[in-house]
Amino acid sequence: MKRREFITLLGGAAAWPLAARAQQAGSMRRVGVLMQWTEDDAESQARLAAFREGLRQLGWTDGGNVQLDTRWGTGDVSRLQTAAKELIASAPDVILAGAGGTVAPLKQATSTVPIVFAQGIDPVGLGLIASMARPGGNITGFTQFEFTLSGKWPQILKEIAPAVTRAAVLRSPSTPGGVGQWAVILASSTGMEVSPIGVGEAGEIERGITQFASQSNGGLIVAVGVSTTKHRQLIIDLAARHRLPAVYPYRFYVAGGGLIPYGVNLDGLYRQAAGYVDRILKGAKPADLPVQAPSKYELVINLKTAKALGIEVPPMLLARADEVLE
Repeated sequence: MKRREFITLLGGAAAWPLAARAQQAGSMRRVGVLMQWTEDDAESQARLAAFREGLRQLGWTDGGNVQLDTRWGTGDVSRLQTAAKELIASAPDVILAGAGGTVAPLKQATSTVPIVFAQGIDPVGLGLIASMARPGGNITGFTQFEFTLSGKWPQILKEIAPAVTRAAVLRSPSTPGGVGQWAVILASSTGMEVSPIGVGEAGEIERGITQFASQSNGGLIVAVGVSTTKHRQLIIDLAARHRLPAVYPYRFYVAGGGLIPYGVNLDGLYRQAAGYVDRILKGAKPADLPVQAPSKYELVINLKTAKALGIEVPPMLLARADEVLE
């Protein structure tokens, strides 16, 4: 082989990996992610891990053929608005919106980039989509509950603690879905006196629960909302301090010592959201993907907390539980 031909061959061989890398970079898909809370929030990281796992099962590897660009809020509306604009500026192929408060800032920031929400609350009522079956526009996803779920919480509280005749409902009236949850709880709390406690700030929560606990036969119902999630450990600690049985909307309240959560499996929602992201990356339009409501809710019982409260869990309730923690 002549020297010139050898050099040409070497040059071509050296150029091939560069060309291959350029081709791979060109085929890399970009997925934006907007999460409600801070990056050090363990539960948010768990949801994000479930989303990544869902993508992996569908053939998408973060850093391989898909690049995830994640932005974190602090539960603050202005921060979420800024993060939403930053994500849109990064030109993603599709965006995953985490908890409910992330969707509105994204909708304000774009009407063209596809958005898949994983924890929607009343998206029709909030004007995010046209209908559940035909969302229209660039937004679709999964709701975390239907309002009928709220009616189960007073029933479960009464079942696990029959002596309860009074229930304080921790809720944020300004939170999406807050009014609907409250209305259903009121309608479903026959034979139980129900009163609201505001959850805007930690001091408000502590004062409200302390005052409520000054009378006997009380229990707590914790509704879905930004503040109840943000202050979850405080609420759990106050329930324990005042010996108040409490029903929660998510399983993660158990990790801090909560008595009995009843709600959707959040990890499952994020895996389902990965399925919609996969379909959009392959050419589907959000307008053609119906918004899906949960088909199943989970009941978890913390027996250690029940024992600390002096509660003997009824066998029928134990039999219905999806998980019992000793």
